[in-house]
Amino acid sequence: MAETNYVTKDTFQKMQEELQRMKAVDRPAASKAIAEAREKGDLKENAEYDAAKEAQGMLEAKIKHLEGVIATARILDESSIDSSRVSILTKVTVTNLAINKSMTYQIVSEKEASLKDGKISVTSPIGAGLLGKVVGDIAEVTVPAGKIKFRIENITV
Repeated sequence: MAETNYVTKDTFQKMQEELQRMKAVDRPAASKAIAEAREKGDLKENAEYDAAKEAQGMLEAKIKHLEGVIATARILDESSIDSSRVSILTKVTVTNLAINKSMTYQIVSEKEASLKDGKISVTSPIGAGLLGKVVGDIAEVTVPAGKIKFRIENITV
């Protein structure tokens, strides 16, 4: 069974737009590039043709992957999220007990993760370690550098 991809409505819409662009714009452009390269003669020694075919194959793989992600996507409604526990789409303020530093993260799907925007993936070590915790809990998270203890300070939507 395929893995469910939890996404916001905006992200789902962006994925659909990206898929539509790849099918309507990029795919015809790739076919045109192959046709132009084919017109240049001997296909055995035509690097341009080989490159165009490879680019088309990569595009088709991206389309297939995105179709799979969209097919298994589950759109989350922010208004129905329970903010009493850390879950996907909640914003959680934690204190790293080793360095006594507070940080706020939003737990999101892999597709939406962006550390610079404070969005961490639900499947990342920290995201997974915080899931299900309530305010006041201590989460012990195993990361590549060792174990980190976080105290849950606040949970919002």
